[in-house]
Amino acid sequence: MSELQLQIGGLGRRGEGIAASEGGTLFVPYALPGETILADVEGEIARLVRVISPSPARAQPSCEYFGRCGGCLLQHFDEAPYRVWKKGLVETALRHRRIDVRVADLVDAHGRGRRRVSLHVRRQDGKAVAGFMAVRSHVLQPIDHCPILVPALGRSIEIACALGEVLGDCDVALTATDSGIDAAVKVERKIADRETPKFGGLAGSLDLARLAVNGEVIVTRRTPTVRMGEASVALPPNPFLQATEDGESRLAELVVSAAAKAKSVADLFCGCGPFALRLAEHARVSAYDNDKPSIAALSEAARRTPGLRPVTTAVRDLFRAPLVANELKEFDAAVFDPPRAGAEAQARQLAKSKVKTVVAVSCDPVTLSRDAEILIGGGYELMTVTPVDQFKWSPHVESVAVFRKV
Repeated sequence: MSELQLQIGGLGRRGEGIAASEGGTLFVPYALPGETILADVEGEIARLVRVISPSPARAQPSCEYFGRCGGCLLQHFDEAPYRVWKKGLVETALRHRRIDVRVADLVDAHGRGRRRVSLHVRRQDGKAVAGFMAVRSHVLQPIDHCPILVPALGRSIEIACALGEVLGDCDVALTATDSGIDAAVKVERKIADRETPKFGGLAGSLDLARLAVNGEVIVTRRTPTVRMGEASVALPPNPFLQATEDGESRLAELVVSAAAKAKSVADLFCGCGPFALRLAEHARVSAYDNDKPSIAALSEAARRTPGLRPVTTAVRDLFRAPLVANELKEFDAAVFDPPRAGAEAQARQLAKSKVKTVVAVSCDPVTLSRDAEILIGGGYELMTVTPVDQFKWSPHVESVAVFRKV
């Protein structure tokens, strides 16, 4: 490892400063464009030692663990240039595909904070500690609180450590729901049947709504539920939810607005129904996802919610078996919200269809731009792109893109 003075020329899409050196391009976490820094260099990653000449955009981080904990990478970046940079992630990805469209200003959807957190728990000096891994590392940074979480997750470290004392090294996912904290634990060792009874008492002492270990529900004290529009959804264990409640609401507003004139909507990669249940307040909805528990939760919520238009659901792997153009002909609009890999196979079928409106929700600008290129090639016009920031101080950004058939 050698120590070098570097000039930071830009900020990469992972939120790291970029510097040129004789050995090639270097990436420096926590450095900002325009800064002169001193860094330890090993390979293409450099460790910031000292800022010699700070950027005017450098801000005071709000968290005491910033720089050690890898959870937030950009608390040192002033709000205005941070927003420009994050919007630029979407603009750059689209420009790479030669897609010319005005990207709207970034929507701040941090709200009250993150309602989901995944913590690593390890034994150190004879006791369980919890936290996040340091940036680009497998070294655990123990913490005693996380200020970006919703108040309901204020006890998350305490809960994770208590579970770790019983289960040993593990990963703990906690979700704040309307009925309390839903805990899902992954642990390498097998849980013996004789151990199960003690988890009931542990869940009670921690006031957990539900506790699942390695995908198996051990105890349910209260069914974890969340509101999605007019519906209340009973969540399956460790479900996918948008990171913040405000983020889900903002994304849903954009989706519902884009499909406002539709009478029949296909919701593809629908999950538990954050879009389907809101769309069903105005239109018939057919919802598809490969996750059986999520489809079951959506179906039950739709059945129990008065006043909704008909909602039909189906378990379907849209990566391997996308809805084909002939199946899509009954829909006025289609919404897709895939994982980070995007929806290439489904986008190709939509491009062949006559669906009037397609709304793409994406957590990755690169795969969004690829899917957009496919749709544009099939005769769609990209009308609007809106970036939504529910992963504050991170390089992750959601986008909602609206397409109309020309």
